Amino acid sequence: MSSHFRPAWWMVNKHAQTILPRFFRPKLKLTYQLESLSTPDQDFIELAWGCPITKNDTKPLAIIFHGLEGNIHSFYAKGMMKAMQDNGFDTVLMHFRNCSAAPNKTARAYHSGETSDARFLITHLKEQFPNKKIVAVGFSLGGNMLSKYLGEYQNDSHLDAAAVVSAPFDLASSCQVIQQSLGKIYQKYLLDRLKHSTGRKESLIQPLLGLSKQDIKNIPCLWEFDDKVTAPLHGFKNAKDYYNKASSKAYLIDITTPTLIIHSVDDPMLSIKSVPDSSHVSKHVNLEITEKGGHVGFISGKNPFKPIFWLEQRIPEYFKKQLNIK
Repeated sequence: MSSHFRPAWWMVNKHAQTILPRFFRPKLKLTYQLESLSTPDQDFIELAWGCPITKNDTKPLAIIFHGLEGNIHSFYAKGMMKAMQDNGFDTVLMHFRNCSAAPNKTARAYHSGETSDARFLITHLKEQFPNKKIVAVGFSLGGNMLSKYLGEYQNDSHLDAAAVVSAPFDLASSCQVIQQSLGKIYQKYLLDRLKHSTGRKESLIQPLLGLSKQDIKNIPCLWEFDDKVTAPLHGFKNAKDYYNKASSKAYLIDITTPTLIIHSVDDPMLSIKSVPDSSHVSKHVNLEITEKGGHVGFISGKNPFKPIFWLEQRIPEYFKKQLNIK
């Protein structure tokens, strides 16, 4: 279905919607507390809890999953955590492995279809807060992962509602778009960050992949990075195999958790093949496709000095409706 979102008249360009929002948030303050959660494979995932953390078992909890190489400081993650708190939710962000301040202990990292850490966290939270309503928001890569998780676990997701924003539901075609879009600027930004975070674990990765930190630095594109690093590090044959198995588009039809999907047709970082329609999703999915909005942008408002972050209104509104919160 179409969305009520209308882009700001002064920011209708898809690249402006994608790039500029991060510059509107330099003074946004969020108090948080870090927690290191040990995983079954003797590693850890780092959580960022929005403060104050309540032990009130009746207060709903919102989990945030960030995008590729994102973290608690990503403008969209910080903004959504604050918006959810302002709407009466406890909040926690899960840093994907190697996206926290300290590198992880094992060679493996994270990828678009890796759902085991999310499953571990959600199960842990459900055991810790058995009476809490739990919802989750996934942005970009985190949205693809969350969509796949919901399709995999269906009635056993342990989530009461979910929201997915700008997810690369078709990874292969989206990788091709990123590699060319805006003079390859998006690719350089993401690839540089991937190389840096991967290089932190050179001593763990080199014995497995035969790649030194310099070898990783010399990788020229995202496809080759996924082919040489992401795929073999996580049990895939190659990049093509990884993209095929990790894309969540085929899982959308199996979702039974009430889920809001927000996606813009003009997203400059994703392929048009990533835009789902009603035939791809189950009856439990509320599909909102916008003509404008860019990638995790969705800025509206009449005053350039007071931009409205529409996602921070729409997603809390959706969750409160699903949980019958006034």
